[in-house]
Amino acid sequence: MYSDYDELNFEEQLHLTESLIRQRHNQQMFLRRNAQLLQQELNFEAELLEDSPELAQVIHSLNMQEIQAQQQGSFGAMQGDSTPKEQSLWSKFFPGLGGR
Repeated sequence: MYSDYDELNFEEQLHLTESLIRQRHNQQMFLRRNAQLLQQELNFEAELLEDSPELAQVIHSLNMQEIQAQQQGSFGAMQGDSTPKEQSLWSKFFPGLGGR
């Protein structure tokens, strides 16, 4: 079976292999760092919610409204409704989140 390695000499194959290993290592380090940052963010969020039951209730309420809006949108789409949907509730508070 023909591969890209067939036309390369040993040194070129070795260099390509080392390059792929470095690339995978860098990708793993990037993913590990992202996981650490996400864990820190989740811990911080948990602390905020523990310290402020009112905030937790507001977030829960907004999430429930968002779920209901998405369910209604899905139901409307199944019924053939092609009217544009309202943007996400969260994107109204945080415009950088985008929306629908």
